[in-house]
Amino acid sequence: MPIAGKGMLLTSMDIDPDHETDFNRWYDREHLEERVAIEGFIEARRYVAIESSMPKYLSLYSTETFEVLDSPAYRAALANQTVWSKQNIARFRNMIRGVARITVSRGKGRGAALGIIRFRPARGNENLFRGALGEAFDPASHDNIISMHLIENDAALSKSLADNPSTSPGTNDWFGLIDATDVSPAHTAVRRLIDSMGFKSEVISNGVYRLLWDIAKTDI
Repeated sequence: MPIAGKGMLLTSMDIDPDHETDFNRWYDREHLEERVAIEGFIEARRYVAIESSMPKYLSLYSTETFEVLDSPAYRAALANQTVWSKQNIARFRNMIRGVARITVSRGKGRGAALGIIRFRPARGNENLFRGALGEAFDPASHDNIISMHLIENDAALSKSLADNPSTSPGTNDWFGLIDATDVSPAHTAVRRLIDSMGFKSEVISNGVYRLLWDIAKTDI
């Protein structure tokens, strides 16, 4: 697959401006590297929203297999958060946490901007929906689009770390990821997909994000 590995952890959240400096320092100086160091994790990417009906900050973590996201090593990391992590996680607002399988991945590489569409497929319609997205996610049909991917949440594992797990919405949601060379083509591709697929009722939210930085296992 163009995305390294078969599993992906997606996290997205807002943060109060009073804590934003410490939040960004924590992510940049501790959290991403700490997570990528876990056995089975391959890389992580961090984004900030340019325009979005989703939270302001977004991170994507790729793993060798989906099972890594429920492995003893990862569960141990969740159970033994650093003091700095606990402080910042307690400040998350509107958190989305998706523990997902990568089911469609077309194209090669990552872009400077990311378009994202959050879907909530109708129960019983998953196979039809996945097939339609697999056909629609064709980077060659969009100028300046590098790659396109579909990730599907595992409902049992996709629960917020910041809220009561019983109140976490959308644990069955899917996300379309569109890697683009710039913000404008990412926005255009998101709008074209939403308008043309005939699945508008399944679209929960969408956005366009700018890449802040990424880190791979080979970097640490």
